[in-house]
Parts: sequence; structure tokens; C-alpha cells
Amino acid sequence: MATSLREVWDAIAGEAAQESDLWAEALLPSEERELVPVFSPLVDEQFALGVETIYEAYLVHFGRPRLFGIADTNTSILLGDYLYAHGLVRIAETGDVDAVAALSDLISRSRPGRRRARSRCSCLATELKSRAMLGVLPLADAASEGKDVILGMLIVGLVFLGTILLGQLAHWAAHRRKLKKRRVSY
Repeated sequence: MATSLREVWDAIAGEAAQESDLWAEALLPSEERELVPVFSPLVDEQFALGVETIYEAYLVHFGRPRLFGIADTNTSILLGDYLYAHGLVRIAETGDVDAVAALSDLISRSRPGRRRARSRCSCLATELKSRAMLGVLPLADAASEGKDVILGMLIVGLVFLGTILLGQLAHWAAHRRKLKKRRVSY
């Protein structure tokens, strides 16, 4: 678990780079990264890494990311989905089902088509801040909510696996193109 803000940024960037060459290539040079914590100061330390990862995912999709510079839409969609999934996994590792449910709900409400990007960004920021300061609301029906959370986690897991698969497929396709170029040049 990351214990300092520096470790939070290093964990987000480092683990993404280890996961895929696409994410490694999308990382901004260290001096260009905007290491400004937005939500981690508002939550318990155990949630800092997960919440900042989820917010970075949001910025990759709808705003200006702090750690990544993505040139094309396809890569930004894949990277954003990877970061959403990874952020939720980090929150789930804390064992706080309420936090996973709240953030899963928040992510689903920030999807495209609901509002314009700038409006979505300010709405997400406002809601995350209010939930962080007030705490997660108690569950109305624990069994039903638990089922929804498990289903949500399975979906996130599938998105996560799909993202990895697409990254590996892109890597494989690039390798095949290189091999094909070598054969043509002989």
C-alpha cells in the first residue's frame, strides 16, 4: 500500500507501465506530470491510491490526465478503463464493500452521454468530495447491494481482462507487422 503521495503517483504510473507497453508509452515524462492530489487528502490513507487511480481514469476519458499523454482515442479508452478497473480493485483490497459500491455507482454515472465532458468532470469532483467528507451512506438492503457489488466487480474484472487482452493483442499485432516488414525487405 502506498503511504505517501509520491508513492501513490509512482504506483499508478509504474504498475500501468508494467501492465502494458501501450501504457508505458503513454506516460508523460516525469517533469511534465502534474502530481496534484485531488481526492486523496479527503479520504482515509487506505483509499488514497484507489481514489486517485479512479480519478486519473476519469481524466484520461474526459479531462486532462496528470500522468499520461494519450494521442489517440482508442488508447485513451483502453487506458481509462484499465485505470478504472485497477482503482476499484485497489479499493476492494481494503475490504470496504460500501466504498466499492459507492465508487462503482459513481463511475457508472459518469459514463459518456450523460452530460458534456466539462460538466461530468465537475459533477464527479463534487460528488467524490461530498462522499469522501460525509462518508459512505449506509446500505438500505445489504443482500441486494452485496449482489450488485459482486456483479459490478465481475464486470470490472471482465473489463480489466479485456483491457489486458486488447493491449496484448495490439502488442502481438505490432510484432507481426515488424516480422512482415522484415520478410518483405529480404
